[in-house]
Amino acid sequence: MQITSKELSPTKIELTLTADAAQLATVKEHVVKDLSREVNMAGFRKGHAPLALVEKNVDPATLQSRFLDHALNDMYGEAIGKQKLRPVAQPEVSVTKFVPFTVLEFKATVEVVGKITLPDYKKIKLAKKVAATTDKDVTAVLDDLRRRDAEKEPVQRASKDGDEVVIDFSGVDAKTKQAIDGATGTNYPLVIGSNTFIPGFEPKLVGLKPTEEKTFTITFPADYSTVALQSKKVTFTVTVKTVREIKLATLDDEFAAKVGPFKTVAELKTDVKKQLEAENENRAQREFENELLATIAEKAKADIPTVLVDEEIERMEQEEKRNLLYRGQTWAEHLKSEGRTEKEHKENLREPAEVRVKTGLVLGEVAEAEQINVTDAELNTRIAVLKKQYTDKQMQAELDKRENRRELMSRLLTEKTIARLSEYASK
Repeated sequence: MQITSKELSPTKIELTLTADAAQLATVKEHVVKDLSREVNMAGFRKGHAPLALVEKNVDPATLQSRFLDHALNDMYGEAIGKQKLRPVAQPEVSVTKFVPFTVLEFKATVEVVGKITLPDYKKIKLAKKVAATTDKDVTAVLDDLRRRDAEKEPVQRASKDGDEVVIDFSGVDAKTKQAIDGATGTNYPLVIGSNTFIPGFEPKLVGLKPTEEKTFTITFPADYSTVALQSKKVTFTVTVKTVREIKLATLDDEFAAKVGPFKTVAELKTDVKKQLEAENENRAQREFENELLATIAEKAKADIPTVLVDEEIERMEQEEKRNLLYRGQTWAEHLKSEGRTEKEHKENLREPAEVRVKTGLVLGEVAEAEQINVTDAELNTRIAVLKKQYTDKQMQAELDKRENRRELMSRLLTEKTIARLSEYASK
């Protein structure tokens, strides 16, 4: 077979493939053998009739069609291997010359992973920054535990910092007086000073008694998650329905025994500190790995096929839609809150999608350069661990499916590659 390769772009290749007679003869023999298992011929069992006789008794159009499909697939696959190409989509094929069973030439245009140039990643050094666990951190966790077990007693006095108020509220554009979508609530419980609501909102509730109403205007942050509300002035009308004084549980040995297997407050504090230290270590490791990958990807050079970026954008949008469904928000409502059209939303995801794709390609290149692979034993061990976590029989069966095994193998390869890079960066 003759192969001529033409680069249409850094990520698009046009192959011109010309078969030789011996190759086509082999393809024809295979196709006729396959057809012999399908045709009924007097005096012969299926698959045992002479091939010359089978050829005379099958539909010529069927024979030519299957011959062409078989030849195209074989030749394309062989060419991809010889040219060391990494296709990311099905090729566009056009037959330029075809004389049944003797002459075949065709062009295949295919999107491929372009050239990837890695930096000297072994020389990239980073320090893992683990935050210290302070007594203040431990106290914050203990206070949170006490709040969960707190008593809430309705009072008739004016609200103060630390109280929980139950409110009805509605917001309008301060300029146009038009109602703001999502800026209304009924019987909404809010702890003053918790900093869980819009910045500037909670302090306005201090000093209000049950049944009192207050109107005030606040400006939303410039980086607010809803684009349409960024830096917007909104006038809220709030009615306080209930004021509750929060009485925190007493931090004593009895409380420690109630929240866990602890005999004393000292044991509880020790356990909280250990958990916080473990969380800080895990967080530091994730941040270290993310920074390392971002640094390597930024320094690397890669020609990225557009189709991979488009597929990643689609995956990111699907993930976003699942999260919105969980929160009870429609896609249309989300786009409206962002102030973007469908097309603008996709374009807003393009840059992060390109970073994700590039990082994945770079990791694959590093794995190849380092000769990192995943053994069957490693894969089977991971599946066994997951099966212990998921006791549902159907879920366990899913883990054995070929596509899920491939996904797990890819995940393991990524983990091993990141671990190798972390070793280099830490030395």
